[in-house]
Amino acid sequence: MVDYTEGAGIQYHVGLKPQDVGKYVILPGDPKRCVKIAEYFEDPYLAADSREFVTYTGTLDGEKVSVTSTGIGGPSASIAMEELCNCGADTFIRVGTCGGMQTEVCGGDLVIATGAIRMEGTSKEYAPIEYPAVPDLEVTNALVNAAKNLGMAYHTGVVQCKDSFYGQHQPEKHPVSHELLDKWEAWLRMGCMASEMESAALFIVGAYRRVRVGSVFLAIANQEREKLGLENRQVHDTDGAVRTAVQAVREMIRMEKSGV
Repeated sequence: MVDYTEGAGIQYHVGLKPQDVGKYVILPGDPKRCVKIAEYFEDPYLAADSREFVTYTGTLDGEKVSVTSTGIGGPSASIAMEELCNCGADTFIRVGTCGGMQTEVCGGDLVIATGAIRMEGTSKEYAPIEYPAVPDLEVTNALVNAAKNLGMAYHTGVVQCKDSFYGQHQPEKHPVSHELLDKWEAWLRMGCMASEMESAALFIVGAYRRVRVGSVFLAIANQEREKLGLENRQVHDTDGAVRTAVQAVREMIRMEKSGV
């Protein structure tokens, strides 16, 4: 591969060197969330700020950890993961937002993904569509345990990943409205819990790179509840999802140190 940094020794997009990154990395989409997540670390510092990729590194319980923003969607998320893997990271937790789909998912609840529908393009450049997008079991179990211990309202299940935000929210205006609406109905009938944009790509890239990946989301609201005239509160504070991710990292660090 061409060295686009011309020998600078850093990853081209994220602007990081191996010594800048911990083995555990939390992945929000929004760069502005990085500093808030880093506040949970001990001695955090800004490691890099490049394009949509902002990275802070610090420690949790004596283990070097990082947080890196991925921007929106699978293409930039996959770039971040590839380059973080190149720097030695091997365990990732995506922290983000989603829209609830099943009516029991209310605004403010957490959704922990057990699989992802690959209705996006990035993962198709890594694996045939028949290959499933699933998270790492240890990371997922750590997220579930963290949510329980923190008293969070949470759900587990499959999430749908797409490339077009407005294809979800205004499908009837799109030229392929019939396809979008038919597939949305299929996902609902299959029990899909929520819709978001990055996990399918991250799970597939993680499988390819042989690293551990999991996802936890804040449900901002639920358009299906809105359609049915049910209460549909909106919640935008992601701190519960962040605390769940941080606690899950702490649990995995503890397990690794104890040799479990």
